[in-house]
Amino acid sequence: MKIRSIELYHVSVPLKKTFWPSWIPGYPQTHNQFTLIKLTTDEGIEGYSAGTAMGREREGLGDLLAPYLIGADPTDIEAVQGLLKQAGFLGWRNFWIEPAFWDIIGKRDNKPVYQLLGGRSRSIPVYLSTGEMRSPELRVDQLLAAVEKGYKTAKLRVKNHELKDDIRMIETIRKGIGDKLELGVDANQGWLVTIVDKPPAWDLNRAKEFAAACRANDIKWLEEPLDYHDYDGYAELKKASDVCIAGAELNAGWDEIKIMFEKDCLDIYQPDATFAGGIAQVKQVIDKCRETGALFSPHTWTNGIGFYINWNMALADSDNRFPLEYPYEEPSWVPEIREGVIDPILTDGRGNLKPFDKPGLGFEIDRKKLRKYGKRFFKMSKAGLAVKVIREKGLKESLDLMKRKQSE
Repeated sequence: MKIRSIELYHVSVPLKKTFWPSWIPGYPQTHNQFTLIKLTTDEGIEGYSAGTAMGREREGLGDLLAPYLIGADPTDIEAVQGLLKQAGFLGWRNFWIEPAFWDIIGKRDNKPVYQLLGGRSRSIPVYLSTGEMRSPELRVDQLLAAVEKGYKTAKLRVKNHELKDDIRMIETIRKGIGDKLELGVDANQGWLVTIVDKPPAWDLNRAKEFAAACRANDIKWLEEPLDYHDYDGYAELKKASDVCIAGAELNAGWDEIKIMFEKDCLDIYQPDATFAGGIAQVKQVIDKCRETGALFSPHTWTNGIGFYINWNMALADSDNRFPLEYPYEEPSWVPEIREGVIDPILTDGRGNLKPFDKPGLGFEIDRKKLRKYGKRFFKMSKAGLAVKVIREKGLKESLDLMKRKQSE
């Protein structure tokens, strides 16, 4: 089986209300945007994946990818990982594409990807993951409403300029909700973005002080309180803290995350398979968590397709003892908007997700929604690639290239 063609789409779903993501302070987000890839094999099997986007920054991606992926064996994940890594040398991170190959394998074998990875079908608890900085008083009301909807765990965001204001926030919220919810806090310091507002980067002392405040207010985990490459800082913070330290959502795959294990940086590992090396490398993290006793809970805040990819990873971890992140921030970031071009992913009213059993990654593209919100900007087949190379390189050079590739 070989990859016969590649298609790429810009997808842009307008939000009903402006969303103010805490990870880009001061930035008004008006659309859920991502790049959708569709791979088709010579047997007619289609595989999909999606990478979050700010706009149309991947306009030239197809020209980079086509020579690497057309003709590739989609079942050879090790080779696919190598090809995507090489393409990254010439462009940008492309591991969000790798799950599309798993989608193909699962559909070929008529199994969900999590079963291919050794997981099993089961309901899984989620935690309500907020995305904005809001007043603590307003957040109390919203969290109490979440309790009525069946949620048992939630995650807050902090991003104030002054540490005292971050501490006041968690104190006020804990006092307001009592023991009705377990809470985590995301500091979003792992990859600080200051394109609009310019909150300060945390140092180790600030992280330690806030971690102590978290412990005093019965916060279960503190997420990304330091730069995601500050391995020594994380190791010291974990050793000094009585609250669980979490991170690694955007670290560049196993090559970086293995350092975090070696230095004992985290209690909870949260790699997102659309960022951190794809499904194969995140599976390495799961296996290492089992070996060391660390917890695994993947980051999922991208889009519906990204959520399914990481849902598969959570289900692949049969020893999972931590709820799965469920991004939700009314009225802007809600399932029908978050999912984009697939059906909404809804909880069962008791804070759980029922299992899915469809083969591959588990979702189906809604063609009507894709026509409405998506615009295809690249399509290439094997024959089309040959014509393109001849036009750009000339017939003689193209024939030489073909011979050299066939001889390898």
